[in-house]
Amino acid sequence: MARMTGTAEKAAGPGLGSKFAKLWVANTTAALGTGLVTIAGPLFVASQTNDPLTVSAISVVTWLPWLLFTLPGGVFVDRVDRRRLMIRLDWGRFVIMTVLGVAILLGHAPLWLLFVALFLIQTGEVLFESASQSLVPALVPHQMLERANGWLIGGVVTTQQMIAGPLGGFLFVVAAAIPFLANAGTYAISAVLTALIPGTYRAVSSRSHGSAGAGVDGDTTNTSGATKADEGGLKAGLASVRSDISDGIRFLLSQRILRTMSLLLGILNITLFAGAAVLVLLAKERLHLQSLGYGLLFTCMAVGGVLGSTFGDRLIKRVTATWTIRGGLIVEAVTHLVLASSHNPYFVGLALFAFGIHGSLWVMVGMTLRQRLTPPEMMGRSASLNLFIIFGGNAIGALLGGVMAKHFGLAAPYWAGFVVAVIVAVSTWRVFNPAAMAQAHETPAHLRQQNDTDGTT
Repeated sequence: MARMTGTAEKAAGPGLGSKFAKLWVANTTAALGTGLVTIAGPLFVASQTNDPLTVSAISVVTWLPWLLFTLPGGVFVDRVDRRRLMIRLDWGRFVIMTVLGVAILLGHAPLWLLFVALFLIQTGEVLFESASQSLVPALVPHQMLERANGWLIGGVVTTQQMIAGPLGGFLFVVAAAIPFLANAGTYAISAVLTALIPGTYRAVSSRSHGSAGAGVDGDTTNTSGATKADEGGLKAGLASVRSDISDGIRFLLSQRILRTMSLLLGILNITLFAGAAVLVLLAKERLHLQSLGYGLLFTCMAVGGVLGSTFGDRLIKRVTATWTIRGGLIVEAVTHLVLASSHNPYFVGLALFAFGIHGSLWVMVGMTLRQRLTPPEMMGRSASLNLFIIFGGNAIGALLGGVMAKHFGLAAPYWAGFVVAVIVAVSTWRVFNPAAMAQAHETPAHLRQQNDTDGTT
């Protein structure tokens, strides 16, 4: 484990530190396991039934927890020690996935068991993702947030989109249980690595930082007290969850850049997933691609995503966050235009490659803005609100894409996406002006105070 995290720390460059290296390896390993099951789950269902409704139910099970639990999950994350929450979630998911994998291995895994297991796993992912994003500002210096977020994005894109796809399919052919048991192993590795991160990472309001220093940087003398505090925080969170969610929404609405970015992402994700829902038909009927060619389109986007996450922090500093966002709006419009009009698979692949770069850069800028502008006691709710908007757009877009293509033709979702992207670009262009973005990138006092409290090196 020490060699693994040491290698990650060296590769990430100076300034990110060993704490972040452990988080990165933990997240990336867990993402690989999640990607394996993302491929193996539908394959297992399809091996049991040809009913389209049953096969599509796995997508419903995957998306539903994000719509049900993202907002209250953010409140929970803001009430407890985020590192300890991540550890407990990983061990819980390890148990669930081990039970499922063994059941499949023994040939006694009804489909309802798979659906229940995946629902619980995704519910844990809702909390884990919010906690992980909220933990990053306490682990790395303020000026290194872009690089840290770029590494996290690159790790997920590489493992889930480039490695897990072919590997998950191959392992499933060898034995259906292997991807599920491998996923259980990745959760165990993630739990161990996260446990090796020293410190206490419970969100504390800037008005009450005086009591936040206990247990920081590996001080275990107050472990039982911190555990009792976590339990008390959970009870308080359950009692006032609606009020806390309202506070999070009011905070988001009070921040012009953050609310515009969230609204922008929600709208564009509707059009993005409307197009993605019928992309397989576009590839087959217009581009005349077989299964391999269709898969290569996603590979083009994944390669772009990895490049964007690898060099994103340097590119963002060179062109500024303002032009990263504005340039991304142009890429969005051009990508939809190419998909709507082109019959050339190479042009489409190139457009998706550029979109992959843009997607990584946008996620880096968006995550960094939230981490810089959000006070520590709101970090979980801020992340969860953003995730709720994004995944809500995904679900709506997937439904609209099929309806539009059926009634108005295969190109309709992409023409709609082009028009929406142009309208969004024109209406939000001035919001992300250089002065506003420069002010957002200044180190807020509450983050400096949080870093002091959490012992960031």
